[in-house]
Amino acid sequence: MYVRRRRCYIVKYVLKRLFMVIPILLGITFLSFALMQTASGDVIDAIYEQAGGVPSEEIVAAKRAELGLDKPFIVQYFIWLGGVLTGNMGNSYVSNRPVFQDFMSHLPATVILTLSSIFITVLFSIPLGILSAVKHNKITDYIIRILTFVGNAMPGFFLSLVLLYLFSVQLKWLPATGNNGFVSIILPTVTLAIAMTAKYTRQVRAAVLDELKKDYVLGARSRGVKERIILYFSVLKSSLLTIVTLLGLSIGSLLGGTAIIESIFMWPGVGKLAVDAITMRDYPVIQMYVIWMAVIFVVINLLTDIIYYYLDPRIRLQKER
Repeated sequence: MYVRRRRCYIVKYVLKRLFMVIPILLGITFLSFALMQTASGDVIDAIYEQAGGVPSEEIVAAKRAELGLDKPFIVQYFIWLGGVLTGNMGNSYVSNRPVFQDFMSHLPATVILTLSSIFITVLFSIPLGILSAVKHNKITDYIIRILTFVGNAMPGFFLSLVLLYLFSVQLKWLPATGNNGFVSIILPTVTLAIAMTAKYTRQVRAAVLDELKKDYVLGARSRGVKERIILYFSVLKSSLLTIVTLLGLSIGSLLGGTAIIESIFMWPGVGKLAVDAITMRDYPVIQMYVIWMAVIFVVINLLTDIIYYYLDPRIRLQKER
């Protein structure tokens, strides 16, 4: 009976959140569409500038009519929205290929980069955060805190240029740009993982320190429970909420594409696709990217809330009441 009630609550909660997403998505797409209309420049000018030509006014007018850009803003928006609701994201103004097809061809590269950087981050940040908390105010703690401070403070674009110079230009160990197999993902992964590891380590350290001061830890120590068991079976479990929160934010951001890093390393992910689309005023591609970002953050936040529900009995009890 209890298990059935819990499942019923989860289903109702998920459906409620999904219904709330609809007006949010409509508002986001409308605002992004409006902002693109106010941007300086024009997609037609960008297309012909890239081709190196200077078209006549008649050619520009004909091209605008072909793409539907001669219609009022609100008409353009509802035409686009009607296409989306029927599963048609439109064609790219630049490549003339279906937007959904282009987007899906770039998505695997972003997913691979996301998984690799998250794996490296978790692999190093949790042990370092625990070690820093256990060695509180000792030399090991100071070294880890200094390193994490530097990692947090260093801009991603600067770090990526340093890594490119060292490992691609000087040592020639790794390719500088592109997607040429496994070795090509190392530099962008390390660039992303360094900043995230620094942030995660500090958060894990703070969470573990907070747990170590609580009464249940003192009680376990007084009963002779080994420190390692207390750390890994009690303290770390209680600190998982902090880690899950960070993971949710990072995964959502990474799946949205890290535009700067992907552009520097010429990694063919959705972030680079979005940057190119913005440069060329390719509105259908930009709108597809906006929808993806909105959906992925909603889904990640929903999954994070569900994980909270199962990890923390206090949250579960409060919601069920």
